[in-house]
Amino acid sequence: MKTAEGFAKTLVIAEKPSVAQDIVRALTPVAGKFDKHDDHFESDTYVVTSAVGHLVEIAAPEEFDVKRGKWSFAHLPVLPPYFELKPIDKTKSRLSAVVRLAKRKDVTKLINACDAGREGELIFRLIEQYAGGLKGGSYQTLGKPVQRLWLQSMTPAAIRDGFEHLRSDAQMQGLADAARSRSEADWMVGINGTRAMTAFNSRDGGFFLTTVGRVQTPTLSIVVEREEKIRAHRSRDYWEIHAAFLAEAGEYPGKWFDPAFKKPTGDDADLEQRADRVWSQREAQAIADAVRGKAASVKEESKPTTQASGLLYDLTSLQREANGRFGFSAKTTLQLAQSLYERHKALTYPRTDSRALPEDYLPTVKQTFEMLADSGMKHLAPHARTALDGGYIRPSKRIFDNSKVSDHFAIIPTLQAPHGLSEAEQKLYDLVVRRFLAVFFPSAEFMVTTRITSVVNHHFKTEGKVLVKPGWMAVYGKEAAEDVVDAKEGDKGQNLVPVREGETVRTESVETKGLKTKPPARYSEATLLGAMEGAGKLVDDDELREAMQEKGLGTPATRAAIIEGLLTEKYMFREGREIIPTAKAFQLMTLLRGLGVEELSKPELTGEWEYKLAQMEHGKLSRAAFMGEIAAMTERMVKKAKEYDRDTIPGNYATLQTPCPNCGGVVKENYRRYGCTGADGNSEGCGFSFGKSPAGRTFEPEEAEQLLATKKIGPLEGFRSKAGWPFVAEIVIKFNEEEKNWKLEFDFGDDKKNEETGELVDFTGSESLGACPKCGGAVHEHGANYVCEKSVPTMAQATPTCDFKSGKIILQQPVAREQMSKLLETGKTDLLDKFVSMRTRRAFKAFLAWDKEAGKVNFEFAPSKFPPRKTAAGAPVRAAAGKAAPAKKAAPAKKAAAKKTPAVKAPKAPRKTTAASGKQPSAALAAVIGADAVSRPEAVKKLWDYIKANGLQDAANKRNINADAKLEPVFGKPQVTMFEIAGVLGKHLS
Repeated sequence: MKTAEGFAKTLVIAEKPSVAQDIVRALTPVAGKFDKHDDHFESDTYVVTSAVGHLVEIAAPEEFDVKRGKWSFAHLPVLPPYFELKPIDKTKSRLSAVVRLAKRKDVTKLINACDAGREGELIFRLIEQYAGGLKGGSYQTLGKPVQRLWLQSMTPAAIRDGFEHLRSDAQMQGLADAARSRSEADWMVGINGTRAMTAFNSRDGGFFLTTVGRVQTPTLSIVVEREEKIRAHRSRDYWEIHAAFLAEAGEYPGKWFDPAFKKPTGDDADLEQRADRVWSQREAQAIADAVRGKAASVKEESKPTTQASGLLYDLTSLQREANGRFGFSAKTTLQLAQSLYERHKALTYPRTDSRALPEDYLPTVKQTFEMLADSGMKHLAPHARTALDGGYIRPSKRIFDNSKVSDHFAIIPTLQAPHGLSEAEQKLYDLVVRRFLAVFFPSAEFMVTTRITSVVNHHFKTEGKVLVKPGWMAVYGKEAAEDVVDAKEGDKGQNLVPVREGETVRTESVETKGLKTKPPARYSEATLLGAMEGAGKLVDDDELREAMQEKGLGTPATRAAIIEGLLTEKYMFREGREIIPTAKAFQLMTLLRGLGVEELSKPELTGEWEYKLAQMEHGKLSRAAFMGEIAAMTERMVKKAKEYDRDTIPGNYATLQTPCPNCGGVVKENYRRYGCTGADGNSEGCGFSFGKSPAGRTFEPEEAEQLLATKKIGPLEGFRSKAGWPFVAEIVIKFNEEEKNWKLEFDFGDDKKNEETGELVDFTGSESLGACPKCGGAVHEHGANYVCEKSVPTMAQATPTCDFKSGKIILQQPVAREQMSKLLETGKTDLLDKFVSMRTRRAFKAFLAWDKEAGKVNFEFAPSKFPPRKTAAGAPVRAAAGKAAPAKKAAPAKKAAAKKTPAVKAPKAPRKTTAASGKQPSAALAAVIGADAVSRPEAVKKLWDYIKANGLQDAANKRNINADAKLEPVFGKPQVTMFEIAGVLGKHLS
């Protein structure tokens, strides 16, 4: 068919550039040669281009949207009559190129070759509608026929077969409706929920951003519920009885158990009951005394067992494994996998939820094994060669199964051997390759022996597990062998000495072990990803659980971003590998329960959506009906928040230990505030109270306790201005003469008042951080700054002679005492990473350094990883020809001193801590950190080293430190919070 411009052509739009290239390679033998252009490939009959994921997003039209800062119930709910389509900023040029191709006169037909799933359908539909434009309140198509390429395998033969069996636009309408409905429903619930909860929490003033979402809030709920169980756990004592038995061939261990024990069931079941636990020391001792030295009979059963390797990785299982083995966050693993896919072309597409390969991939797998065997990677090549020589690569439903391949297949190595990988990239590549190799190897074979030793009606169990043939474990080498041996507590995993049939053995020794029950473990990223993936198991309704079975909470591609979002919004924080919810998270769950909109926090909501969207895909539910239900749910959620008229919301609230500073009454927490409740803890009190979430940052109970006890805390991060900008500040509680009560205030450190009034500053008892680089005087903390003792009026010197001053917070970056000490001693701090540009609002990293020439503290930036660009003449851009490029002058740090001063003395040499300059620990503290003179920062570091080494952080709340015999004389009580440590140390240093 010919058009005015030439032969009619079909535009093929893929989701990713790599898929577009695969399509071109597959079509070349049947469609002829393709010419490569900047943004597409073109033959006589086809134009092939691609998106780069989503190019267009939905948004409310300008007249219906409400910008931040105007969020109030008056503007809610936001239910726009239609959604605008907006280009995503970073891919605008790609969108323009695709739209230009789609509108070409000689392009008469479109083929949607985006990934075979809901999101792939949405990506194409939004691009086509954006190209068609908005007419009469709705987006139109281009009016060109559309067909669907549905691929589960990317081999050339599968792609050509897909082109021979294209699906019609009508066949895909249900999937398109479901995709668009999911996107719009997420927007409506997320936007309205976030604005309603923010409006509710901002009623007392300020801007308290409270984000909610269909996936993020149930994920947070999982973490909060685990933390609630940890806090509610009361440790109980129990005992185990361990024995050693002597047979003719030698000795073997055993652990007592009750063979009649049955695992408790039901809602009130005591899940800490175990067959091998005894709950009284007297009973445990009686068993030990009864069997000691007695003869025993033995029964045992040995049977062979096999263990297959794990399945190939999808993204979630790869993220979990990398977190467990290397401590990589889910976000880091995704970034590394994306780099190995995009930059190095070494792995297949990583954002997949499939753990199988297409059934026609056997030849590709064999080619990949050949590449690995010949690659020169000595730690991997021999295993690939073994598999090829042993004929291990065979068809298997466990590996090759079209029914288990969704938009994408499992993550495997490509035919390209990688070069120049970073250490982290190499670790992840090796992890994927070893799993890829192992899945084709035979199962590992073990001999498992269970031995029951009976002594005077008491029974002891011993389990042995011996590796007979390593099979796939050979790919993992020593590391897997160690996993198998696992001979802990003499109760499983060890090689057992043989016992003859009918032989009598003797109980050689027996001991009782006193132990304590432990609370459930906190989530790590690995276990949280697993909980998100398996969230459907938490759903009671059979149909909803079935709908969630394949999905869970979020998708493999979004789970890392969901976790990072919760961390960014300060709902959770990482401590080591543990993820711990904050007070803000508990506050949100209390709010949702109190308002009666807890469905937002439960995975059932996702289950219900998945069930209805599946019905829509199959034409059993209309898009209009589903969106009507979403609008009704949104209106109900906003109405509940808007009409809530009680002062507080019921919840599990804290009682502070520190009394009211005004009347000595009991201070208790409610939903919004900490307030005095009188001497009896149950009355209206004296009126003293302070907000729980000043400027949108919620106090942890320990922080509220410290603020009340010391009248000061900070600097703290995470505050937001009314316009929504983040800031860092100290908070103080000061007595207000007018109201005759104590009030909470932000302290931004107005130190000038002392200078203007001539009020003398007293540094007695304040520890110097080091020598002033201008005049050699001592530098101290003063208000919001570090200042030279000679820069403020003091008893020794009423008129300041120096002007050294540097902020304790610079562009939102707190500057710790230790860092200022380091700057004074060495000339610069460590690399600090939380500076935020006033102009761009972007975070940046820099050192703070003393600039002798400028006479102030300045920024110093790490050298660029990239060499300077060359000019045509070959000289670096930054330098004039023939001259060396001058060093870039450091930028002045905000809040550093700006005044010029007369010539000053050279800075003194850095001072070492000596008996003369340091402080002497008390006898009690010396027993913990040694008797040498130390500075306060050194003392704090040594004390923390001791706490960590002896595991003294409380298991239920790591902000609490438990005193052992050495620390109790230092603390003066059995437990302190981490916020108290600095104050406690001051009493022990002189």
